Amino acid sequence: MKRPFRQVDVFAESPHGGNPLAVVVDAAGLSGADMQRFANWMNLSETTFLLPPTDDGADYRVRIFTPVAELPFAGHPTLGSCRVWLDHGGVPETDGVVVQQCGAGLVPVARSDRLLAFRAPPLIRSGPVDDATLAGAVDQLGLERADVVDAAWIDNGPGWLGLMLADAESVLAVTPGPVDEKIGIIGAHPAGHEAAFEVRAFFGKDGMTVEDPVTGSLNASAAQWLLGSGRAAAPYLVTQGTALGRAGRVHISTDDDGAVWVGGNVTTYIEGNVEL
Repeated sequence: MKRPFRQVDVFAESPHGGNPLAVVVDAAGLSGADMQRFANWMNLSETTFLLPPTDDGADYRVRIFTPVAELPFAGHPTLGSCRVWLDHGGVPETDGVVVQQCGAGLVPVARSDRLLAFRAPPLIRSGPVDDATLAGAVDQLGLERADVVDAAWIDNGPGWLGLMLADAESVLAVTPGPVDEKIGIIGAHPAGHEAAFEVRAFFGKDGMTVEDPVTGSLNASAAQWLLGSGRAAAPYLVTQGTALGRAGRVHISTDDDGAVWVGGNVTTYIEGNVEL
């Protein structure tokens, strides 16, 4: 069966500078195994599948797959899926806000003239990192313990461990070895830079270390950590993907209730049909 298909670039303000996402628009009738097989074949960070919602409070439902597993939530798939749903004729119940249903629950996505932004979901794990885990993460990244200014669990679903380094230059200099944890590293840019922080995201796959180009879930949980600890003030801009030759730009803001919103541009580059 042929199904509408889009491939979009998320968190990029220049062509092909962000994180690509494959989206199957009408996934009704596909099994989880079907979806996983296609995501594995696409071999992108994530592939998503749009479905009718099963929650009355949602506008659409999405299932999110890496090449090897389904995720309850991920950031760039949320923005990319929302953009495709809107472009394919989706009309939200509430003007200006789309409500996505995913494994993590309901995620509001706000629309502006240029950007989409999702409200950061609550952390499911936070707080200090035990010494053994921290020592392992430091070793995996080729760092010394003294290189880490602070560390915390900042897990909103994927399992992120956050490490704060001295500055953005230190973040860009990291050359990791084999990585077991999902590790995000963060460092502040100097005054006058367009962005406040540089972020990088690493995880293991098939015995290899993979760096994600631009990561919405990590930036969401990192923002909650940075803002909560007083290391950042919203709004601010994050650069990510620099070490990979990408130009990711992630916009962090807060609302009157103190909720964190993670925004970025989404551009469609491939559209057509896929046989599934």
